Amino acid sequence: MTESEFLAAAESALGKIEMALEQAADNSDLDVECKRSGNVLEIEFIDNGSKIIVNSQAPMQELWIAAKSGGFHYKRKDESWVNTRDGSEFFAALSMMISAQGGVPIVL
Repeated sequence: MTESEFLAAAESALGKIEMALEQAADNSDLDVECKRSGNVLEIEFIDNGSKIIVNSQAPMQELWIAAKSGGFHYKRKDESWVNTRDGSEFFAALSMMISAQGGVPIVL
């Protein structure tokens, strides 16, 4: 994958997360605020003050997640982002992390 292809895929993923969380905040009890600075998306859970950080790492062509449950790296494989250790899918894993930290079931 070229750097420009990676950047486009990473930007798309971060945008999808932001949109999904805005909708979830409007349609559920999830109290979350997203802040974006370049390639870093900070998801703050207002009720408990915890955060999840999602960022893209262009040199490694990975998306990284830092959450209460740990740090995770995802590489693009076909049309999915896949965990470099256990093979789990990025959006499914992030949905579980957000649900756990936010206390509201969320599916991205």
